[in-house]
Amino acid sequence: MQLKTGFRQLVAEAEERVQRVSVAELLDAAQRQTRLLIDLRDIRELWREGTIPGSVHVPRGLLEFWIDPESPYFHKVFANPKPLLLFCNKGWRSALAADVCQRMGVENVAHLEGGFEAWVAAGGAVEKKEKR
Repeated sequence: MQLKTGFRQLVAEAEERVQRVSVAELLDAAQRQTRLLIDLRDIRELWREGTIPGSVHVPRGLLEFWIDPESPYFHKVFANPKPLLLFCNKGWRSALAADVCQRMGVENVAHLEGGFEAWVAAGGAVEKKEKR
């Protein structure tokens, strides 16, 4: 299969359009309090690796449906006026997701540079997620 555009190009293009937050910025507790942290990773990643304390899990495949008030799947967490900070494992899914959010009209959305891996590498706290 020959692709016209690969994922790396899609991510690079999205990163040109979306706001990024560095791990250093997010390590500041005040920064975490002013944002709604959204973990886009698969639930199995959360069970295996944990998550950033205080974050809300929103599976990437459901984000557009949970964020749209017109959707039958709208989630009340998005009624909160806090700016959104999306993250995934490496920052690829979150860059693409932040771009989609902006296209949907979400004005205050950013993504975490380097994702959860960068957070952990910088010594950020990790909260365990237990299987239910």
